[in-house]
Amino acid sequence: MSSTQGHAIRCKAAAWEAGKPLVIEEVEVAPPQKKEVRINILFTSLCHTDGQTPLFPRIFGHEAGGIVESVGEGVTELQPGDHVLPIFTGECKQCRHCQTAESNMCDLLRINTDRGMGGQPIYHFLGTSTFSEYTVVHEGCLAKINPEAPLETVCILSCGISTGLGATLNVAKPTAGSTVAVFGLGAVGLAAAEGARLSGALPLRRRLALETSKKFGVTDFVNPKHVQQKGGVDRSIECTGNVKAMISAFECVHDGRGVAVLVGVPNKSDAFSNHPLKLLSERTLKGTFFGNYKPRSDIPSVKFITHRVRFSQINDAFDYMLRGESLRCIIAMDS
Repeated sequence: MSSTQGHAIRCKAAAWEAGKPLVIEEVEVAPPQKKEVRINILFTSLCHTDGQTPLFPRIFGHEAGGIVESVGEGVTELQPGDHVLPIFTGECKQCRHCQTAESNMCDLLRINTDRGMGGQPIYHFLGTSTFSEYTVVHEGCLAKINPEAPLETVCILSCGISTGLGATLNVAKPTAGSTVAVFGLGAVGLAAAEGARLSGALPLRRRLALETSKKFGVTDFVNPKHVQQKGGVDRSIECTGNVKAMISAFECVHDGRGVAVLVGVPNKSDAFSNHPLKLLSERTLKGTFFGNYKPRSDIPSVKFITHRVRFSQINDAFDYMLRGESLRCIIAMDS
């Protein structure tokens, strides 16, 4: 039994205040309560969703891999030493969403282990807060993985890669030989393109892309307005969160059979409108969360890492992401 079980742990975390860079601080992480698990985060990554909140101070991070340090009362499927991926959507396997194959919007998505970290309250993020060497997560938000899988690689499955891949395979569902337009050049968009390639479809890009995208099956770089003039594509996947791109993604699909899938997270105040005739002409508009994967049951494969940094360089990782230089940057939590 670990000497830390049942006791608070003091560790390093990257805390964020409004309008300021992240600061590495020492925090105190309480023992897990009922149905909770405390995990030692070994690797974490960045997603554009990190930082999209008005509540501060907060410990962000939701894409990570770690090892179970201790478990709370009632936890039956995990034990200390298990390798896990924290996943914000959760899968309790009991709620109305988990009981149907059509939904992955588990009720755990609405749960935060939000007791704070440290001497003052610090907001949790998406029930995970992985920019901390230790964090407490509900057991339903942890996917147990093979201990032989390298955590520094598979950690990015806990958000972006699964979201993009699943948006294509599980939601858009293109058929072999069909055309798929992907809006966005980051890790999520490339994962969507990979999903199209795996389906035997022809993934296209909205605009001139990084050479990297061709490795994921992208065949052409197109202007969506030109695509509309030629009848449209069979499927489109929007991975930017930009409202104008969402409209273009919907309008560029073929009438009678086209399906547009929205993946990117927009700003809270964003809205868009379109003419109902676009829907009446049998175009379909869908949204997806985590690629419709049930996180504890479905974890796909991965090959999207471009940068690695130490925990003390976490602000450099954000710079890489915001400048568009990285797909996924892995942050090693040790020194």
